[in-house]
Amino acid sequence: MQFVLAIRGQFPPGDDMSARFEELMEQVRLAKRLGFTGIAKSCHYSSSPWQEIQQIPFLARAAAEAPGLTFITSIVLLPLHKPLEIAEQTAALDLFTGGRFILGVGIGYRDVEFKAFGTTRQERVPRMVENIQAIRRLWTEDEVTMKGSHFELDGAVCSLKPRRPPPIWIGANADPAIRRAAHIADSWMINPHNRIDTILRQIEVYKRGLDEAGKPWPETLPLAREMFVARTRAEAIRLARPYLEAKYKAYHAWGQDKAMPEGDNDLGQEFEDLARDRFLFGSADEVAEQIVGMMKATGANQLSLPIQWPGMPQELVLEQMHVMAEEVVPLVEQGL
Repeated sequence: MQFVLAIRGQFPPGDDMSARFEELMEQVRLAKRLGFTGIAKSCHYSSSPWQEIQQIPFLARAAAEAPGLTFITSIVLLPLHKPLEIAEQTAALDLFTGGRFILGVGIGYRDVEFKAFGTTRQERVPRMVENIQAIRRLWTEDEVTMKGSHFELDGAVCSLKPRRPPPIWIGANADPAIRRAAHIADSWMINPHNRIDTILRQIEVYKRGLDEAGKPWPETLPLAREMFVARTRAEAIRLARPYLEAKYKAYHAWGQDKAMPEGDNDLGQEFEDLARDRFLFGSADEVAEQIVGMMKATGANQLSLPIQWPGMPQELVLEQMHVMAEEVVPLVEQGL
């Protein structure tokens, strides 16, 4: 069982980003001391209303603070990019992390990002599929000649080869994207947005996709959940709500709902309804029990913990990290 600290690195407008960056580095160092197995960093462009630190430079810097951990892009919006760019940048991350790098990718859903990078929502599926094919070839072949819909490799060389081809995971919310992950990726990154009942149904979608592709169950199946631990569930909700509610209002404004399956695609509902069967709140015992049940039901063996939301003070984040590592994780390991 692996426990990964998920860092969004998003902060309200006006925050001192130099100070926030130092706080994030403190979180990375503490994650290593507490026994977390990895660091995952998310990514969006034009991330208003939040300020955001981009993931690839962040992970490169974080790798120097916590050698020995696994570092994960969670996720690169792959249709926005060219394959040679991502192949070379991530080969460098693999070098910096001692071969402990995982390339998590996703398809994207925001028009502001597609337009800024000169592409469209309609082009995103073929661009991602082609990019994954090209990146794998660039990592492993001496020269690559390949013409895609948005690039041409003519005897192209990846200037730096990774120590080994990093695993490629796909973050997916909707059923077709999960089936695609089963076919073309090394694992499916289970998102924190969908309700638990939706995730359990989609596990069957993923299994069928693996069977269609003739592939075994992945070595690592990562799952992310928003969670907060306090003395009681009511106290956990009270403390987490201002930050988590603001984050999900932004998701709703961005159109995250559009990427989610029918019947579980309203992130604009009242917080009490939104949180039900979606977020994990309660005492250490209660949250651990929920985690154990979820991991057993899904078969996931890596839990990603996005325990900081925009505006949440550093002391509360560090406290949650300690509680997770020192109280919740031992209970989870005992229950599994």
